[in-house]
Amino acid sequence: MHPAGQFANEADNARYRDLLGKERSKGGKRLAVAAAVLVFYAFCIAVSNVEPARLIDGIPRLFGWLARSWPPDLTDFDAVLRAAAETVAIATLGTTLGAIIAIPLTILASANVTPSRTLYWPARSILNVLRSIDTFVFALLFVAAVGLGPFSGILGVAFHVAGSIAKLWSEDIEAVDPRPLEALTATGSSRLLVLRYGLLPMVLPGLTSTLLYMWEFNIRSSTVLGLVGAGGIGQQLKNAVDLLDFPRLVPIIAVILVMVAICDGLSAILRRRLVAP
Repeated sequence: MHPAGQFANEADNARYRDLLGKERSKGGKRLAVAAAVLVFYAFCIAVSNVEPARLIDGIPRLFGWLARSWPPDLTDFDAVLRAAAETVAIATLGTTLGAIIAIPLTILASANVTPSRTLYWPARSILNVLRSIDTFVFALLFVAAVGLGPFSGILGVAFHVAGSIAKLWSEDIEAVDPRPLEALTATGSSRLLVLRYGLLPMVLPGLTSTLLYMWEFNIRSSTVLGLVGAGGIGQQLKNAVDLLDFPRLVPIIAVILVMVAICDGLSAILRRRLVAP
């Protein structure tokens, strides 16, 4: 065999052995990750006391409750509708207030527009704190602070959603193409003009879409705020469950399903129009 051909074969064999070694290494890593995931799930099942037998034993009771819930009790149905309207109001006002709180946090937490890099990480930390505390917990805290009623629910929604909105908005802003902004800056435009005429037109549809999605999400999450006295249809739901009043529970659940479906559909239509050419 010609020496050049021999060297070529040896080089091919070396590359093959190298690729084979890498594949074996990747296979070992995948196996280790799969084993770690299985161990983690086994831990979660153990600490959660998952017992399928209890579910099987409870199914007859569930069917018994369903049988007792018919026919539905429509007594004082107008109160259920008022509570549903209150839930929509809590989610709407809470989302709006959260967006107002999120605006300055978004500017500070966006690396490409923050006025000072020293404010970037503190702002990000505030977002993480707000997002880490659930709406339900915030509502519970505000019930203790301002008393029972929808106002505490509005504040609970606002402070949690402010962190979520600002996080998503800041990521949208950081993902924009910097070249139009640099071109405006090169013409001598002030920072405010660059943000107003360069950045805002590019990100506004995405920011609005995010806001609508968060409103849609808050409609669903606000249905349970009444469980801690923060107003809305959750209070009606809690009363029916506490009294085991299953005939009254059916229309409450039906109203919640219809309310959420209408709001989800409206939000989806508006978001589609935002991204339509």
